Amino acid sequence: MNTLWKYLQYGYLVIGIIFLVEGILVWNEDREKAYLMIGFSVFISLVFFFKRYFRRKVQSRNND
Repeated sequence: MNTLWKYLQYGYLVIGIIFLVEGILVWNEDREKAYLMIGFSVFISLVFFFKRYFRRKVQSRNND
């Protein structure tokens, strides 16, 4: 199960990249929507790093 979470966390990065690309593509058409998409991209990237940090912390605690 732990290996499943290890690979699923990269889904957050994929979704973050998709939001970032969408934000860049709509930048000239609708700035408000672009800001929202880029904001989601940053938030999702932070969630990825947060989850990775705690997964590693729990993993190291279980190995001790």
